[in-house]
Amino acid sequence: MIDALHSHQPKIVVIGGGTGLPVILKNLKNRQVDITAVVTVADDGGSSGILRNYINVVPPGDIRNVMVALSDLPKLELDLFQYRFNSTDKFFAGHAIGNLIIAALSEMKGGIFDSVQILSKIMQVDGHIYPAANEPLELNAEFSDGTHLSGESEITNAGKLIKRVWVEANDDSHKPEAVHQVIDAIMEADQIVLGPGSLFTSILPNLMIENVGEALRRTKADIVYICNIMTQKGETENFTEADHVRVLNRHLGTNFINTVLVNIKEVPSEYIDHKKWNEVSQPVKHDFEGLRAMGCRVISADFLELKDRGAFHNGQEVADELINLIGRSLDDHKDSQRK
Repeated sequence: MIDALHSHQPKIVVIGGGTGLPVILKNLKNRQVDITAVVTVADDGGSSGILRNYINVVPPGDIRNVMVALSDLPKLELDLFQYRFNSTDKFFAGHAIGNLIIAALSEMKGGIFDSVQILSKIMQVDGHIYPAANEPLELNAEFSDGTHLSGESEITNAGKLIKRVWVEANDDSHKPEAVHQVIDAIMEADQIVLGPGSLFTSILPNLMIENVGEALRRTKADIVYICNIMTQKGETENFTEADHVRVLNRHLGTNFINTVLVNIKEVPSEYIDHKKWNEVSQPVKHDFEGLRAMGCRVISADFLELKDRGAFHNGQEVADELINLIGRSLDDHKDSQRK
Protein backbone atom coordinates (compact mmCIF):
# COMPACT_ATOMS: atom_id res chain seq x y z
CA MET A 1 0.00 0.00 0.00
CA ILE A 2 1.24 3.49 -0.82
CA ASP A 3 0.52 4.91 2.63
CA ALA A 4 2.74 2.24 4.20
CA LEU A 5 5.64 3.36 2.04
CA HIS A 6 5.25 7.10 2.41
CA SER A 7 4.45 9.42 5.29
CA HIS A 8 1.81 11.44 3.45
CA GLN A 9 -1.08 10.68 1.17
CA PRO A 10 -0.01 11.20 -2.45
CA LYS A 11 -1.76 14.16 -4.04
CA ILE A 12 -3.54 13.56 -7.35
CA VAL A 13 -5.12 16.38 -9.35
CA VAL A 14 -7.55 15.27 -12.06
CA ILE A 15 -8.43 17.92 -14.65
CA GLY A 16 -11.25 17.71 -17.17
CA GLY A 17 -14.99 17.46 -17.62
CA GLY A 18 -17.66 15.40 -19.29
CA THR A 19 -18.59 11.82 -18.48
CA GLY A 20 -15.06 10.39 -18.24
CA LEU A 21 -13.94 12.44 -15.25
CA PRO A 22 -16.40 11.00 -12.66
CA VAL A 23 -15.51 7.44 -13.69
CA ILE A 24 -11.85 7.97 -12.84
CA LEU A 25 -12.62 9.86 -9.63
CA LYS A 26 -15.07 7.24 -8.37
CA ASN A 27 -12.41 4.55 -8.78
CA LEU A 28 -9.63 6.64 -7.20
CA LYS A 29 -11.79 7.27 -4.14
CA ASN A 30 -10.83 5.17 -1.09
CA ARG A 31 -7.33 4.52 -2.53
CA GLN A 32 -5.41 6.38 0.20
CA VAL A 33 -4.77 9.38 -2.05
CA ASP A 34 -5.65 13.06 -1.66
CA ILE A 35 -7.87 13.85 -4.66
CA THR A 36 -8.52 17.24 -6.21
CA ALA A 37 -10.84 17.53 -9.21
CA VAL A 38 -10.48 20.64 -11.37
CA VAL A 39 -13.66 20.88 -13.45
CA THR A 40 -14.36 22.80 -16.64
CA VAL A 41 -16.73 25.79 -16.52
CA ALA A 42 -17.16 26.26 -20.27
CA ASP A 43 -20.07 23.86 -20.96
CA ASP A 44 -23.07 25.37 -22.73
CA GLY A 45 -25.29 22.35 -23.43
CA GLY A 46 -28.33 20.68 -21.86
CA SER A 47 -29.64 21.73 -18.45
CA SER A 48 -26.31 23.41 -17.68
CA GLY A 49 -26.57 25.60 -20.77
CA ILE A 50 -30.17 26.60 -20.05
CA LEU A 51 -29.32 27.62 -16.48
CA ARG A 52 -26.27 29.50 -17.70
CA ASN A 53 -28.33 31.43 -20.24
CA TYR A 54 -31.02 32.39 -17.72
CA ILE A 55 -28.95 33.35 -14.66
CA ASN A 56 -25.35 33.53 -15.97
CA VAL A 57 -24.18 30.83 -13.58
CA VAL A 58 -21.20 28.55 -14.16
CA PRO A 59 -22.61 25.44 -15.91
CA PRO A 60 -23.20 22.99 -13.03
CA GLY A 61 -23.60 19.62 -14.79
CA ASP A 62 -19.97 18.45 -14.70
CA ILE A 63 -19.55 19.71 -11.14
CA ARG A 64 -22.70 17.84 -10.09
CA ASN A 65 -21.45 14.54 -11.52
CA VAL A 66 -18.01 14.94 -9.94
CA MET A 67 -19.62 15.70 -6.59
CA VAL A 68 -21.64 12.48 -6.73
CA ALA A 69 -18.53 10.48 -7.70
CA LEU A 70 -16.67 11.67 -4.58
CA SER A 71 -19.61 11.81 -2.15
CA ASP A 72 -19.99 9.51 0.86
CA LEU A 73 -23.76 10.06 1.09
CA PRO A 74 -26.12 7.05 0.87
CA LYS A 75 -27.50 6.05 -2.54
CA LEU A 76 -30.97 7.54 -1.98
CA GLU A 77 -29.59 11.04 -1.33
CA LEU A 78 -27.30 10.76 -4.36
CA ASP A 79 -30.16 9.55 -6.57
CA LEU A 80 -32.23 12.54 -5.43
CA PHE A 81 -29.36 14.94 -6.19
CA GLN A 82 -29.03 13.40 -9.67
CA TYR A 83 -32.78 13.24 -10.35
CA ARG A 84 -33.73 14.89 -13.63
CA PHE A 85 -37.32 16.04 -14.18
CA ASN A 86 -38.98 14.48 -17.20
CA SER A 87 -40.46 16.31 -20.16
CA THR A 88 -44.02 16.36 -18.74
CA ASP A 89 -42.87 18.70 -15.95
CA LYS A 90 -42.79 21.68 -18.27
CA PHE A 91 -41.35 24.21 -15.86
CA PHE A 92 -38.52 21.93 -14.67
CA ALA A 93 -38.20 19.78 -17.82
CA GLY A 94 -34.70 18.39 -18.28
CA HIS A 95 -33.22 19.97 -15.15
CA ALA A 96 -31.38 17.88 -12.57
CA ILE A 97 -32.09 18.78 -8.94
CA GLY A 98 -28.36 19.01 -8.27
CA ASN A 99 -27.98 21.60 -11.03
CA LEU A 100 -30.68 23.74 -9.45
CA ILE A 101 -29.07 23.48 -6.02
CA ILE A 102 -25.64 24.46 -7.37
CA ALA A 103 -27.18 27.37 -9.30
CA ALA A 104 -29.06 28.56 -6.19
CA LEU A 105 -25.96 28.44 -3.99
CA SER A 106 -23.92 30.26 -6.64
CA GLU A 107 -26.49 33.06 -6.68
CA MET A 108 -26.61 33.18 -2.87
CA LYS A 109 -22.83 33.32 -2.47
CA GLY A 110 -22.03 35.41 -5.55
CA GLY A 111 -19.77 32.84 -7.20
CA ILE A 112 -19.33 29.18 -7.93
CA PHE A 113 -16.10 28.42 -6.04
CA ASP A 114 -17.29 29.09 -2.48
CA SER A 115 -20.65 27.50 -3.31
CA VAL A 116 -19.00 24.25 -4.35
CA GLN A 117 -16.90 24.18 -1.18
CA ILE A 118 -20.04 24.61 0.96
CA LEU A 119 -21.97 21.98 -0.97
CA SER A 120 -18.99 19.60 -0.84
CA LYS A 121 -19.30 19.58 2.97
CA ILE A 122 -23.06 19.00 2.78
CA MET A 123 -22.51 16.19 0.26
CA GLN A 124 -19.73 14.64 2.39
CA VAL A 125 -17.26 14.79 -0.47
CA ASP A 126 -14.05 12.84 0.04
CA GLY A 127 -11.56 15.15 -1.67
CA HIS A 128 -11.59 18.62 -3.18
CA ILE A 129 -13.68 19.92 -6.07
CA TYR A 130 -12.47 23.13 -7.67
CA PRO A 131 -14.20 24.83 -10.60
CA ALA A 132 -11.48 25.82 -13.06
CA ALA A 133 -12.59 29.47 -12.74
CA ASN A 134 -14.98 31.36 -10.48
CA GLU A 135 -17.09 32.52 -13.44
CA PRO A 136 -18.64 31.02 -16.57
CA LEU A 137 -16.24 31.01 -19.52
CA GLU A 138 -16.94 30.93 -23.23
CA LEU A 139 -15.04 28.50 -25.41
CA ASN A 140 -13.83 29.83 -28.77
CA ALA A 141 -12.32 27.97 -31.69
CA GLU A 142 -10.41 28.75 -34.85
CA PHE A 143 -10.83 26.18 -37.63
CA SER A 144 -8.34 25.14 -40.27
CA ASP A 145 -10.24 27.21 -42.86
CA GLY A 146 -9.64 30.38 -40.82
CA THR A 147 -13.21 30.75 -39.53
CA HIS A 148 -14.11 31.20 -35.85
CA LEU A 149 -16.99 30.07 -33.64
CA SER A 150 -17.95 30.50 -29.98
CA GLY A 151 -19.70 28.00 -27.72
CA GLU A 152 -18.94 24.34 -27.06
CA SER A 153 -21.99 22.93 -28.85
CA GLU A 154 -21.55 25.25 -31.85
CA ILE A 155 -17.90 24.21 -32.18
CA THR A 156 -18.52 20.47 -32.05
CA ASN A 157 -21.46 20.69 -34.46
CA ALA A 158 -19.55 22.73 -37.05
CA GLY A 159 -18.08 19.64 -38.72
CA LYS A 160 -14.76 21.40 -39.32
CA LEU A 161 -11.15 20.64 -38.38
CA ILE A 162 -10.29 22.56 -35.20
CA LYS A 163 -6.95 24.38 -35.28
CA ARG A 164 -6.96 25.89 -31.77
CA VAL A 165 -9.26 26.82 -28.90
CA TRP A 166 -9.20 29.46 -26.19
CA VAL A 167 -11.51 30.72 -23.44
CA GLU A 168 -12.85 34.18 -22.69
CA ALA A 169 -14.73 35.67 -19.77
CA ASN A 170 -18.14 37.19 -20.36
CA ASP A 171 -16.67 40.49 -19.25
CA ASP A 172 -14.09 41.52 -21.85
CA SER A 173 -12.33 43.72 -19.29
CA HIS A 174 -10.25 40.86 -17.87
CA LYS A 175 -8.62 37.57 -18.76
CA PRO A 176 -9.96 34.34 -17.21
CA GLU A 177 -8.04 33.26 -14.14
CA ALA A 178 -8.18 30.28 -11.81
CA VAL A 179 -8.38 30.90 -8.07
CA HIS A 180 -5.20 30.34 -6.09
CA GLN A 181 -6.44 27.01 -4.67
CA VAL A 182 -6.41 25.52 -8.18
CA ILE A 183 -2.86 26.70 -8.83
CA ASP A 184 -1.65 25.57 -5.39
CA ALA A 185 -3.14 22.11 -5.98
CA ILE A 186 -1.32 21.78 -9.32
CA MET A 187 2.01 22.95 -7.90
CA GLU A 188 1.75 20.66 -4.84
CA ALA A 189 0.55 17.58 -6.74
CA ASP A 190 2.49 14.35 -7.05
CA GLN A 191 0.49 13.37 -10.12
CA ILE A 192 -1.74 15.34 -12.51
CA VAL A 193 -4.23 13.44 -14.65
CA LEU A 194 -5.80 14.82 -17.83
CA GLY A 195 -8.81 13.02 -19.26
CA PRO A 196 -10.39 10.92 -20.42
CA GLY A 197 -12.71 13.34 -22.14
CA SER A 198 -13.31 15.46 -25.21
CA LEU A 199 -9.94 16.92 -26.18
CA PHE A 200 -11.03 20.37 -27.35
CA THR A 201 -14.16 20.88 -25.23
CA SER A 202 -13.52 19.13 -21.88
CA ILE A 203 -9.74 19.15 -21.33
CA LEU A 204 -8.31 22.14 -23.20
CA PRO A 205 -10.79 24.72 -21.81
CA ASN A 206 -9.14 24.23 -18.41
CA LEU A 207 -5.60 24.43 -19.77
CA MET A 208 -6.36 27.60 -21.71
CA ILE A 209 -6.88 29.55 -18.49
CA GLU A 210 -3.56 31.37 -18.48
CA ASN A 211 -2.40 30.68 -14.91
CA VAL A 212 -3.49 27.03 -15.15
CA GLY A 213 -1.40 26.53 -18.28
CA GLU A 214 1.57 28.26 -16.64
CA ALA A 215 1.25 26.06 -13.55
CA LEU A 216 1.23 22.91 -15.71
CA ARG A 217 4.39 24.09 -17.44
CA ARG A 218 6.11 24.67 -14.07
CA THR A 219 4.89 21.79 -11.92
CA LYS A 220 7.25 18.94 -11.05
CA ALA A 221 4.36 16.46 -10.91
CA ASP A 222 4.10 13.56 -13.35
CA ILE A 223 1.48 14.66 -15.90
CA VAL A 224 -0.53 11.70 -17.16
CA TYR A 225 -2.84 11.87 -20.17
CA ILE A 226 -5.54 9.20 -20.46
CA CYS A 227 -6.07 9.02 -24.20
CA ASN A 228 -9.60 8.50 -25.46
CA ILE A 229 -10.51 5.06 -26.78
CA MET A 230 -12.69 6.40 -29.60
CA THR A 231 -12.29 9.44 -31.83
CA GLN A 232 -14.98 12.10 -31.59
CA LYS A 233 -16.91 13.61 -34.46
CA GLY A 234 -16.30 17.33 -34.83
CA GLU A 235 -13.12 17.15 -32.75
CA THR A 236 -10.67 14.29 -33.30
CA GLU A 237 -11.72 12.27 -36.35
CA ASN A 238 -8.86 10.10 -37.69
CA PHE A 239 -6.62 11.07 -34.74
CA THR A 240 -3.89 8.84 -33.35
CA GLU A 241 -2.87 8.96 -29.67
CA ALA A 242 0.13 11.03 -30.74
CA ASP A 243 -2.17 13.52 -32.50
CA HIS A 244 -4.05 14.05 -29.23
CA VAL A 245 -0.81 14.78 -27.38
CA ARG A 246 0.51 17.03 -30.16
CA VAL A 247 -2.61 19.20 -29.82
CA LEU A 248 -2.15 19.46 -26.05
CA ASN A 249 1.55 20.27 -26.35
CA ARG A 250 0.95 22.82 -29.12
CA HIS A 251 -1.64 24.68 -27.06
CA LEU A 252 0.76 25.00 -24.12
CA GLY A 253 3.82 25.64 -26.29
CA THR A 254 5.91 22.82 -24.82
CA ASN A 255 6.02 19.04 -24.47
CA PHE A 256 4.48 18.89 -21.00
CA ILE A 257 2.81 15.44 -21.10
CA ASN A 258 5.02 12.88 -19.34
CA THR A 259 2.97 9.67 -19.48
CA VAL A 260 0.18 8.45 -21.76
CA LEU A 261 -2.26 5.64 -20.95
CA VAL A 262 -3.30 3.83 -24.13
CA ASN A 263 -5.94 1.15 -24.55
CA ILE A 264 -4.78 -1.73 -26.79
CA LYS A 265 -7.85 -3.96 -26.44
CA GLU A 266 -9.63 -4.11 -29.79
CA VAL A 267 -13.08 -2.51 -29.93
CA PRO A 268 -15.48 -4.82 -31.83
CA SER A 269 -17.02 -2.59 -34.49
CA GLU A 270 -20.28 -4.54 -34.54
CA TYR A 271 -20.80 -3.83 -30.82
CA ILE A 272 -20.90 -0.03 -31.04
CA ASP A 273 -24.32 1.55 -31.47
CA HIS A 274 -23.44 4.64 -33.52
CA LYS A 275 -26.98 5.98 -33.31
CA LYS A 276 -26.95 5.92 -29.52
CA TRP A 277 -23.34 7.17 -29.28
CA ASN A 278 -23.48 9.44 -32.31
CA GLU A 279 -20.53 11.56 -31.20
CA VAL A 280 -18.01 8.70 -31.53
CA SER A 281 -16.43 7.76 -34.84
CA GLN A 282 -13.81 4.99 -34.71
CA PRO A 283 -11.11 3.60 -32.39
CA VAL A 284 -8.15 5.92 -31.89
CA LYS A 285 -5.20 4.75 -33.99
CA HIS A 286 -1.93 3.72 -32.36
CA ASP A 287 1.29 5.71 -32.86
CA PHE A 288 3.65 4.68 -30.07
CA GLU A 289 6.68 5.96 -31.98
CA GLY A 290 5.08 9.40 -32.27
CA LEU A 291 4.36 9.48 -28.54
CA ARG A 292 7.93 8.51 -27.62
CA ALA A 293 9.30 11.13 -30.01
CA MET A 294 7.59 13.73 -27.80
CA GLY A 295 9.26 12.28 -24.69
CA CYS A 296 6.20 10.38 -23.43
CA ARG A 297 6.31 7.21 -21.42
CA VAL A 298 3.65 4.92 -22.90
CA ILE A 299 1.57 2.61 -20.72
CA SER A 300 -0.42 0.30 -23.01
CA ALA A 301 -2.92 -2.18 -21.58
CA ASP A 302 -6.49 -3.42 -21.74
CA PHE A 303 -8.36 -0.40 -20.35
CA LEU A 304 -11.56 -1.19 -22.28
CA GLU A 305 -15.01 -1.65 -20.83
CA LEU A 306 -17.85 -2.46 -23.21
CA LYS A 307 -21.28 -1.49 -21.89
CA ASP A 308 -24.56 -0.11 -23.22
CA ARG A 309 -23.31 -0.75 -26.78
CA GLY A 310 -20.48 1.73 -26.28
CA ALA A 311 -16.71 1.70 -25.58
CA PHE A 312 -15.54 3.23 -22.30
CA HIS A 313 -12.56 3.21 -19.99
CA ASN A 314 -12.56 0.59 -17.27
CA GLY A 315 -12.30 2.92 -14.29
CA GLN A 316 -10.85 0.34 -11.94
CA GLU A 317 -8.07 -0.68 -14.36
CA VAL A 318 -7.18 2.95 -15.03
CA ALA A 319 -7.16 3.82 -11.32
CA ASP A 320 -4.96 0.79 -10.58
CA GLU A 321 -2.45 1.98 -13.16
CA LEU A 322 -2.49 5.57 -11.83
CA ILE A 323 -1.81 4.28 -8.32
CA ASN A 324 1.03 2.09 -9.62
CA LEU A 325 2.52 5.06 -11.46
CA ILE A 326 2.39 7.37 -8.47
CA GLY A 327 3.92 4.70 -6.26
CA ARG A 328 6.86 4.25 -8.64
CA SER A 329 7.25 8.00 -9.05
CA LEU A 330 7.42 8.57 -5.30
CA ASP A 331 9.86 5.69 -4.88
CA ASP A 332 12.10 7.13 -7.62
CA HIS A 333 11.99 10.53 -5.91
CA LYS A 334 12.90 8.94 -2.58
CA ASP A 335 15.83 7.08 -4.16
CA SER A 336 17.11 10.25 -5.83
CA GLN A 337 17.11 12.07 -2.47
CA ARG A 338 19.28 9.34 -0.95
CA LYS A 339 21.95 9.70 -3.64
